[in-house]
Amino acid sequence: MKDKKKIFITGAFVLLATVVAIFFYIDPNVYPVFPQCPFLKITGYECPGCGSQRAFHQLLHLNIAGAFCHNPLVVLYGPYLLLGLYLEYMGGKEKFPSIQAFFFGKQAVIIILTSIIFFWIGRNIF
Repeated sequence: MKDKKKIFITGAFVLLATVVAIFFYIDPNVYPVFPQCPFLKITGYECPGCGSQRAFHQLLHLNIAGAFCHNPLVVLYGPYLLLGLYLEYMGGKEKFPSIQAFFFGKQAVIIILTSIIFFWIGRNIF
């Protein structure tokens, strides 16, 4: 059982490192090898995730302003997602249960979803 977990963790790490390397070296602005947003293609409107590949590429090159221009949600919610990964998979929720409850409770989910919906509407109006 322990060997399967080690293999899974190793495989997940190798996959993550490969994805990060691809996004670091291949600029989505220059090489259109990444999938395009189906919502944008069908409707002509941007979804909340549009620009996230370009934003992630910019973040890997430490260009926070450039990443923010492509998709502000990636920049603003990236640390939030990292906190969630830490709490869920690295033992953080046992060490810091109050942080888990505050940042990932019912009210937090409502705030995050509401902000994503407002961003989605706002980016297509302005």
